[in-house]
Amino acid sequence: MTDATLPPLAVSLGDPAGVGPELICEAWARRVEERLPAFFVVGGAGVLSAAAKSRGLDIAVEHVPNAETVAANFPDALPVFTRDDAEYLPGQYSTEGAKLAAYSLEHATGIAMSGLAAGLVTAPVSKAQLAKVGHAKYPGQTEFLADACRMRPDEAVMLLAGPQLRAVPLTIHVALAEVPNLLSIELIVAKVRILAAALRVDFGIADPHIAVTGLNPHAGEGGKFGDEEARVIAPAIANLREAGIDASGPHPADALFTARARETYDAALCMYHDQALIPLKALDFDQGVNVTLGLPIVRTSPDHGTALGIAGKGIADPGAMIAAIRMAGEIAARRAQAGKP
Repeated sequence: MTDATLPPLAVSLGDPAGVGPELICEAWARRVEERLPAFFVVGGAGVLSAAAKSRGLDIAVEHVPNAETVAANFPDALPVFTRDDAEYLPGQYSTEGAKLAAYSLEHATGIAMSGLAAGLVTAPVSKAQLAKVGHAKYPGQTEFLADACRMRPDEAVMLLAGPQLRAVPLTIHVALAEVPNLLSIELIVAKVRILAAALRVDFGIADPHIAVTGLNPHAGEGGKFGDEEARVIAPAIANLREAGIDASGPHPADALFTARARETYDAALCMYHDQALIPLKALDFDQGVNVTLGLPIVRTSPDHGTALGIAGKGIADPGAMIAAIRMAGEIAARRAQAGKP
């Protein structure tokens, strides 16, 4: 489901040392067979041209003066907005490359917020490299986007979505030892409310069912392995059900991601980062998409990192990048149909 009347998508370059640039080129090369919506990249025309050659792709990369001209250029060339560039050194981080990645992310976000792009797709970055060039206060791109949209970090919800699973980590970039103290009834309720609304609007699920995991093994085993389930998670679920949201749990996480269990819910809320990402990556690594819910703009990203070790070798799988572009277009179309920003 895409809408040809919508503006194109803005794509940030990612770190030029990683696989992002080549996967963007591969996505454009497969635009027809994959039925992708029109998109443009912010910065890095030289990087993209070199990255395309590293994969043996014979594609044209063309500067466009503004976002409004993308649709006319997209069928024949990969459109690139702005002339900011860096040297293409796959597998080698550099300050120049980090600055380009930061610029591309910041500018692409601004374009999406202005309405000149229907949504934002972000290629993988190195958090450590971005920290060196001014992004040290942001644990990741999700937190940057929340700040750019003038929202608190906890108002942006990270959804990992693939063909077989949708999962949300309640806590993200924190040490595992900190997780129990971060759990609260209010946080669970707030995240699930955002998730339920997004499932209805962005994914077209009229009556979503959300399964909530426990924190401890066997969901606490009746208090033998911890009291967070009884003290925090179960009351939050009761609160949500009273509000008309179909939430269940707390479920033992070790049994929630089997094929049979996945048929019973539309998304899982997990208590910490790896509890959500391990099953998602095990099931849908090559098609996993990171979607930021709760923002006034559409944002997706392939759910993998820069993959520095294989950058420039022509072997990185483009599936997640293609899925991220497609999903951004689908969400933008559903929001437009529903009259939502």
